[in-house]
Amino acid sequence: MSNTSEKLQKVLARAGLGSRREMEAAIAGGRVKVNGKVATLGDRIETRDSVTFDERPVSLRSAEEVPRRVIMYNKPEGELCTRKDPEGRRTVFDRLPRLKGERWIAIGRLDINTSGLLLFTTDGELANRLMHPSTQIEREYAVRVMGEVKREHVVAMVDGVMLEDGPARFTDVQEFGGEGINTWFHVVIMEGRNREVRRLWESQGLTVSRLKRVRYGNIFLDKRAKAGEWVEMSQDEIDDLAGMAGLEARKVPELTPDEKNRWSRDKNKRRPVQTMRKTTRTTKPSKKPTKR
Repeated sequence: MSNTSEKLQKVLARAGLGSRREMEAAIAGGRVKVNGKVATLGDRIETRDSVTFDERPVSLRSAEEVPRRVIMYNKPEGELCTRKDPEGRRTVFDRLPRLKGERWIAIGRLDINTSGLLLFTTDGELANRLMHPSTQIEREYAVRVMGEVKREHVVAMVDGVMLEDGPARFTDVQEFGGEGINTWFHVVIMEGRNREVRRLWESQGLTVSRLKRVRYGNIFLDKRAKAGEWVEMSQDEIDDLAGMAGLEARKVPELTPDEKNRWSRDKNKRRPVQTMRKTTRTTKPSKKPTKR
């Protein structure tokens, strides 16, 4: 094998079929063939090889040929970070604009009861780099905590707590107000382990009643995307993400007229559930604060 070969899961992720982890699972499950033979983990390929995924041919592309698009999505509570749910529950992918010949890849996950900022990209390499623990990207959350938060609790969580899957810590904790037993904080964490923010607070005998991600690296959740809505990232924002991932900037391709029409239709069709409910009410409900 020449020095131009690459790991199979990396090439499949670049083709927009899913994350590297998902592709490793697909290879292990016997769903991928290379030149007519079932692939195994550790296989390396070149662009001239013939690859199929679930018996369908895969178009292999170099890193430079992959369109790098990124969208910001404001996830509501109650949605799952999965492509399909056996129980038929709503997923974050249900509201995203449709792509032709590509797939949206989630950069990280949020649990069903967590809302806020999610990023999706068509560039598998960008997604993998941003999610890798070695990249050390800050994630900031707005947290409403039930219980009396004492200084020693905050000090312990910043110094570090041993959880069941290893040590964890916040790099910053700031109080943002509130009354009684419900106080808002903003916390910063450098990794994205399952329920890590909630578990850190629980380690101090405190309960998180609301959790919303408001920042990922240099990207802040802003008013461009209301709950359940998405917005396409600008060239500068995507270049910032690429820089954090150690990748060179690449021009974001302009949407074709057909893509513009399709994305516009998708945005109008896939309105947030809460917005659809408003049309059935005779009185306009009051807005609830999203943070602080």
